[in-house]
Amino acid sequence: MSNSSKKGKPLSRRSFLPILGTSFLFPFLGFGKSSSKKTISKSTGNEYETLLKPDGTIVKVKASALKNSKVIHKNISNSSFLNWLGKKV
Repeated sequence: MSNSSKKGKPLSRRSFLPILGTSFLFPFLGFGKSSSKKTISKSTGNEYETLLKPDGTIVKVKASALKNSKVIHKNISNSSFLNWLGKKV
């Protein structure tokens, strides 16, 4: 039995495919996430919430404005929500 070193061997398919497969798992494990949103919101000091308008567009609103707001309908049903959006049930 000869002792061959791995430094002289070229990269084979059998060693390359597991490395390639595990690299596709990094986004699922959370290593591929960027933290640029967190640093922007923390640097300004204002936290924002995303809300849905009746026309279907998304709006960012300050969390302090939501705390001071008045709630008209707290728990609405799915059918009344769809009517509010203008969708047919």
